[in-house]
Amino acid sequence: MLTVTFRQARDTDVAVVVDLVESAYRGERSLAGWTSEAALLGGQRTDAAEVRDAIASPGSAVLLAEAGDGPVACCRVSSHDGAVGEFGMFAVQPGLQGRGVGRRLLEEAERRALHQLGAATMRMHVLRQRSELIAWYERLGYQRTGESAPFPYGDERFGVPKRDDLEFVVLEKHLAARPGA
Repeated sequence: MLTVTFRQARDTDVAVVVDLVESAYRGERSLAGWTSEAALLGGQRTDAAEVRDAIASPGSAVLLAEAGDGPVACCRVSSHDGAVGEFGMFAVQPGLQGRGVGRRLLEEAERRALHQLGAATMRMHVLRQRSELIAWYERLGYQRTGESAPFPYGDERFGVPKRDDLEFVVLEKHLAARPGA
């Protein structure tokens, strides 16, 4: 098993985070892993402004998993109401996918959401068409809420759709009981 350590991203990590996310989801490099969305979306998955904002926003953290020479995976965890953590911007270098790095980073994000943000629940949005990825999250304890959200067609900051039926499903995992509940 690959040894990884975790830390919070800094402003100096913006380019590394953008590259990790793009390499895992878009373009030719993403095809080396199983998380590619290249068949569904072209264009960008994120940009420096979005990552910089995620790093700087109150109640938000971009986490890095590092191994060897540097970052090999990233994610964002945030909370806006204190009870629900939001998980996103999740990416693992394509050549390291399937080696437990993503699972360990997700567990670290859950731990931080619970203990640092006070979130009793972790929530995420996943493209409905990504059945293999949804199944992976379900094996890790996430459940479909029955909610969905539309894909932001026309906003190329989220990618250029290659089909017209994209939408997100909402997944949640109970992290711990709320105080007093």
